[in-house]
Amino acid sequence: MADGLDVIIVDDDPSVCEILFKIIAEFYAWGEVLSFTDVDEAVPYCLHRNIGIAVFVIDVFLGAKSGFYFLDAIEETFPSAHEDAIMITGYASDDVVNTCVASGINHLLEKPVKAYALQFGIRAVAEKYLKFARKLMKNSEFADTVAGL
Repeated sequence: MADGLDVIIVDDDPSVCEILFKIIAEFYAWGEVLSFTDVDEAVPYCLHRNIGIAVFVIDVFLGAKSGFYFLDAIEETFPSAHEDAIMITGYASDDVVNTCVASGINHLLEKPVKAYALQFGIRAVAEKYLKFARKLMKNSEFADTVAGL
């Protein structure tokens, strides 16, 4: 199982999934980069993880299902999945944008995805966990309080 903050990519287009994987693997050093082209494989994988945080890069449309379906399906294990997601789409229509806003998703990128935009999005999500980890390491009283929750 994961020892770091992993990035999980779900896109039903194998070539897009491969490109996203390569871009992210170039700069991401805080965990593994994992990719799935089948949402029905990605959901059980996520539900059986022992760490309930990750950065998600999810296609809005996943064949007959959607990226929103995926995030809803894993929400019990990953309570912050929506806010930790970067949605990608071929066309950011008003419906897609409004659904992202209503779902609590703060990052939406259009294909073709610019590498720097993806890096900024992933770093923004990862940074909140890195800051929290540093705070735990520097403040033992705070760490004890968190451990007691």
